[in-house]
Amino acid sequence: FNDLRVNIRKQGVANIKRYYALFFCLAITTHNVEEALWLPEWSQSASSFQQPVTANEFHFAVLIITLLAYVCSFLYVRFHNSKLLKWAFIGFLGSMVFNAIFPHLLATIVTKTYAPGVVTGLLLNLPINTIILYKLHKLHVITKKEIVISTIVVGGVLLAIIPVLFAIGRT
Repeated sequence: FNDLRVNIRKQGVANIKRYYALFFCLAITTHNVEEALWLPEWSQSASSFQQPVTANEFHFAVLIITLLAYVCSFLYVRFHNSKLLKWAFIGFLGSMVFNAIFPHLLATIVTKTYAPGVVTGLLLNLPINTIILYKLHKLHVITKKEIVISTIVVGGVLLAIIPVLFAIGRT
């Protein structure tokens, strides 16, 4: 009976991960659509928080980043025993939690204007991704150390590729 309970628990965790990936993808997509609609125009007068970016540059970059989020999510669901895919997925979750605060909330406060992405960042990405990380931690799927390191690594990679994606989007 113990083996049966372990197997049921593993299947339950795998099913839960599917829902977590789905909620993450819906949240990041909604957030990125909000940014895509208003950020290029906002960036033309947004001070030091965002260098001016054209719609083509931004739309290309946000599309690629959204696709990367989907790929990481679905590969993690499919190959849930892969540590690398787990770290990529939780790194994306953590990066989007951090992204809701900096730059979105901070830019809104400092510039005293609506920074595109702040609404979905605070109302979707922050709570949904925090809950997913909390639940995965409570299920002993991830550790706090994994959350921190994965967030730093994935966040760093995302920050590094954004200017490259803008440059490609210019062409």
